[in-house]
Amino acid sequence: QIQLVESGGGLVQTGDSLRLSCKASSEKYRSYTVGWFRQAPGEEREFVSAISWSGASTYYADSMKGRSTISRDSAENDFTVYLQIDNLQPEDTAVYVCAAPRRPLGTVSDPLEYDFWGRGTQVTVSS
Repeated sequence: QIQLVESGGGLVQTGDSLRLSCKASSEKYRSYTVGWFRQAPGEEREFVSAISWSGASTYYADSMKGRSTISRDSAENDFTVYLQIDNLQPEDTAVYVCAAPRRPLGTVSDPLEYDFWGRGTQVTVSS
């Protein structure tokens, strides 16, 4: 079992940046890809970004390419994945949630492949 805790959300203005964090309770999370998803009210959960266990491979939704960067911790005992989002827009308003799988992923953007989920952090972008 892995617990995931997100932080870093908040109320920002259009054009601002945020750095979201996803901290895992177990070193086991290092074994697999970690993903970020978001969900706005009345909308389905949407893939945002993911990073492989080594950090060598990163994945982004089209809406995030060029304005976001995903990374993971480099310290031995710091089990954290970061998501930097720049030039935030009102349509980015959502709850951002990180997730991890029990086994290697087939499709990183498919939320059904993830088994462990955090509770999320709210990002609100005012126009």
